[in-house]
Amino acid sequence: MIRRCIPWPDKRLRTAAAEVDAITDEVRVVWDDMIDTMEAMPGVGMGAPQIGVMLRLAVVDASTARGQVVRMANPEVLHASVQPRSHEEASPNLPGVHAEISRPRAVTVRFMNEAGEVEERDFVGLWATSVQHQIDHLNGVMYFDHLSKTKRDMLLRRAKKFAGKPG
Repeated sequence: MIRRCIPWPDKRLRTAAAEVDAITDEVRVVWDDMIDTMEAMPGVGMGAPQIGVMLRLAVVDASTARGQVVRMANPEVLHASVQPRSHEEASPNLPGVHAEISRPRAVTVRFMNEAGEVEERDFVGLWATSVQHQIDHLNGVMYFDHLSKTKRDMLLRRAKKFAGKPG
């Protein structure tokens, strides 16, 4: 089911999500809804707080063919490369704007997978960017928080203008 992305500045987007104790049927439903919502955008990832579910759940699919979604509970970066990679990032929670963000090019992430097992996986390129973006969401951080105050303020002003336009 496609879910509504909560609009910025909803306070849930600034709140750290709760740890997931076990992979339950309810968790699987949330993951499935997140995938449907991500595919409808279309996007390359989604964190549960984006749809108002305050659990540390994320999905990522940066494949060109699609259908290679990685479902993650409680993801955490164990190691990040020194080499940066810049990419245009955006969020359905703040439509109409985007910004170039620099993040580590590769990360090693530990998470609980859909079988309930702890897994460590390396992500590179767009996969790494998306995983880091989703972990930010789980921590109450938005992509534009990585910008300077001036650039962030400009982006938020543009978003306000975009939201005011008839659509």
